[in-house]
Amino acid sequence: MPIAIQMPALSPTMEEGTLAKWLVKVGDKVSSGDIMAEIETDKATMEFEAVDEGTIAHIQVDEGTEGVQVGTIIATLAEEGEDVSDVEPAGGAAPAPTPASSEDKSEAPAEPAKAEPRESAEPARTPAPAASGGDRIVASPLAKRIAEQKGVDLSSLKGSGPNGRIVKADVEGAETGAAAPAPSAAAPTPTSAAAPTEAQDFSIPHEVEKLSSMRKTIARRLTESKQQVPHIYLTVDIRLDALLKLRGELNAALEPQGVKLSVNDLMIKALGKSLEAVPACNVQFAGDTMLKFSRADVSVAVSIPNGLITPIVTDAGSKAVSKISTEMKDLAGRAKEGKLAPEEYQGGTASLSNMGMFGIKQFEAVINPPQGMIMAIGAGDKRPYVVDDALRVASVMSATGSFDHRAIDGADGAQLMKAFKEMIEAPLGLVA
Repeated sequence: MPIAIQMPALSPTMEEGTLAKWLVKVGDKVSSGDIMAEIETDKATMEFEAVDEGTIAHIQVDEGTEGVQVGTIIATLAEEGEDVSDVEPAGGAAPAPTPASSEDKSEAPAEPAKAEPRESAEPARTPAPAASGGDRIVASPLAKRIAEQKGVDLSSLKGSGPNGRIVKADVEGAETGAAAPAPSAAAPTPTSAAAPTEAQDFSIPHEVEKLSSMRKTIARRLTESKQQVPHIYLTVDIRLDALLKLRGELNAALEPQGVKLSVNDLMIKALGKSLEAVPACNVQFAGDTMLKFSRADVSVAVSIPNGLITPIVTDAGSKAVSKISTEMKDLAGRAKEGKLAPEEYQGGTASLSNMGMFGIKQFEAVINPPQGMIMAIGAGDKRPYVVDDALRVASVMSATGSFDHRAIDGADGAQLMKAFKEMIEAPLGLVA
């Protein structure tokens, strides 16, 4: 009996993904554990292993297809003894979602290819333009976009889609140059800042780059964070001389073990211990409740080619700095290769983002929801600084905590910043 191979859920929150690449073809035999495909989730590109044995009879979703819902049948496997040529596609012969083209960026699920794939559902929030006579023009969003680019008057076209709807093919076959009627002063047509008009684009040479699943997720989550989370920002200046001296001594001692501590490793430890010292900041807002965590799992921002990911150092406050250093090197390396397991980047009770290595003096990071805070680390540099009531030159950095004011009061945030500053300026507590 044929076996349906479905789009897997490669993380607890995955609802859809991109079938980035097939590593098998029709006729190939596979065994349990064989790598069949590469699937791009919102955080990484992961390998999909075969569970059953058999021969690939049909591939129903082409590689490069975006927005494939979890549970969608992507291929059919013929069991041992079955003739591949006699096997029907599992779930029927309905075609798979069409890979998104550079012209259609919609994230809506694809429709079965009857007459108008990917255009048959128009968002309710997108009003259709009205003809000069007051009649409503029904056109797909893609058709409207192409009409604007080509200067085609939609009111002069007859739609071939359902209920006379104007679709992409109608606009592409129309005469170019018949400009759409200008909007009247009484009913101005707004232009979305998120989607520049083609007239604007024509004046500047540009390329169109399709967003990856990761970049779409970053955009969505950080927009939600800034819109829904009331941020409060608290900044302290921290003297680094003692920490830098201790780091040099520790690296000399750890050199035979092949361990080299970075300043970032010590910052992770300091944030972990600070969260333990001020548990009112190791929390998450959850509607009518608040989650209070008994340990500090620090998510660390790592820049990768397609965006940003935050691998987690679990129980950072209790781990030795040498262990944190070893873990971070491993996590960061695998993050850049897209090989982190979901549990290694999903979760965390707070975050740390260090842009000091780029020379950034001070910045305010966006909270990574649903976490309650993120620590932004700036560059350490030589500055005039008062030491023992005397003005001297010291190595100083600025650190800014961003706090979710729904869950963390300003006074509690200030206590955390004070604890973090004290940990850095008297760093022996980091190795105690």
